[in-house]
Amino acid sequence: MKRRPLLLTPLLLATPALAQRAQAPARPPAAALTDRDRADLARVETYLNALTTLRARFLQIAQNGASAEGTAWIWRPGRMRFEYDPPEPLLLVADAGQFLMYDRELRAPTTLLISQTPLGILLRREVRLSGDVTVTGIERTGPFLRVSMYRTSEPGEGVLTLVFNNEPLELRQWAVMDAQRRETRVTLSRIETGQRFPAGLFQFNDPRFFEPGGFGAPQGSGN
Repeated sequence: MKRRPLLLTPLLLATPALAQRAQAPARPPAAALTDRDRADLARVETYLNALTTLRARFLQIAQNGASAEGTAWIWRPGRMRFEYDPPEPLLLVADAGQFLMYDRELRAPTTLLISQTPLGILLRREVRLSGDVTVTGIERTGPFLRVSMYRTSEPGEGVLTLVFNNEPLELRQWAVMDAQRRETRVTLSRIETGQRFPAGLFQFNDPRFFEPGGFGAPQGSGN
C-alpha cells in the first residue's frame, strides 16, 4: 500500500491552505434543478440532519492512485475521526470547530477551521443545500444518487460530491476535488449508525490521542 504519495494529495479537505491558488478559480455553475432534483435534495437534507453517529471502515483513493484504509467515526454536528491503518501514520480529527491532521511518524500537527473545508458541510448542525451551498449537479446512476456542491462564497475550497445508495438513502462515499482538479475519494463499508461514542475519541488534548491505537480502536458506550 502506497504511503507518502497519499499525504501529498488534497486528502479529505482540499482547502486553500492545502491547495495553492495562483489565481481565483472559476466558479462552477449552479445546476438547473428539476422538481425531481429538488425532491431528492430535500431527502438528502432530511437524511443528513437525522444522522447523529456513524462508524465505518473506509478506503481512501487519491488522484495519483495512492490508497489507504482505516476506521472512520462521525458524530454530528462537528465531530469526525479518521484512524488510518498501519503503516499509514496519518490521523485526522475534527472537533471544537477545527480539523487536526497529525502525522505520527513526523510528529507534525496541522490545524484548520472546519468551516473552511468542503467536508465541513457534512458536519454542520443543520445541513441546507441552498444559500451558502451551491449544488452543481445531481446524477442518478443505477442504485446511486450523487450530489455535488461547494461553499458558495469559497469555490476555491473544492467541490464536494456525496454518493448515496438511493433506496433506502444511505451515505456510501464522498469525493473532494480541489481547484487543480485533483480528486480524493473515500468509500465507506461496514456502516453502523446510532451508536454512542466516548467524547475523548474526538479530543486533541489527551496524551493518548497521539499514540498508535490510543483512541483508535472501536470504543464501547460512553458520553
